[in-house]
Amino acid sequence: MASQDDLRIGDAERDAVATALHDHFAQGRLDQAELDERLDAVLAAKTRRDLAAVVRDLPAPTGLPEPEPAPAGALFGPNPLFPGPGTHPAWQHYDRHMRRHLRHQMRHHHRRHGFFPAFPLMIALFVGLAVTAHIGAALLAVLIVGLAVWTVRAALVLTGRRGDRAPR
Repeated sequence: MASQDDLRIGDAERDAVATALHDHFAQGRLDQAELDERLDAVLAAKTRRDLAAVVRDLPAPTGLPEPEPAPAGALFGPNPLFPGPGTHPAWQHYDRHMRRHLRHQMRHHHRRHGFFPAFPLMIALFVGLAVTAHIGAALLAVLIVGLAVWTVRAALVLTGRRGDRAPR
């Protein structure tokens, strides 16, 4: 496959670069002789590389087409040795496999680990105290309960009685 610079161009690309050259001439960056010379080169250009050579020393806008953005899933760009995720069939297979695995884990999480009601209880405690007392007391109570729950779960994990795993 040809690189982006070796792709053939059409009249639209030539016209855009010619317009940009006229703008640079109007701004005083080019004199009449340079403009004529560069316009002849634009009319003779066949590839993007030829057009890029004509406007190489001019600031933007140059009239050259913007480079195409990388595909949405590509992390590493157009490297032929490592094309990146989503472009090679092996990556597509891996992606499908991982998505299926994650869906399965999410679907069966509560069945395996059970439901832990500490978070809804902490929200109820916060709302109850925020309404009856002030918000500082509610935050302090939620922090104390959260620390107690975390300490109990850590102790269960350390003693081997994992509270998040059903017996097998």
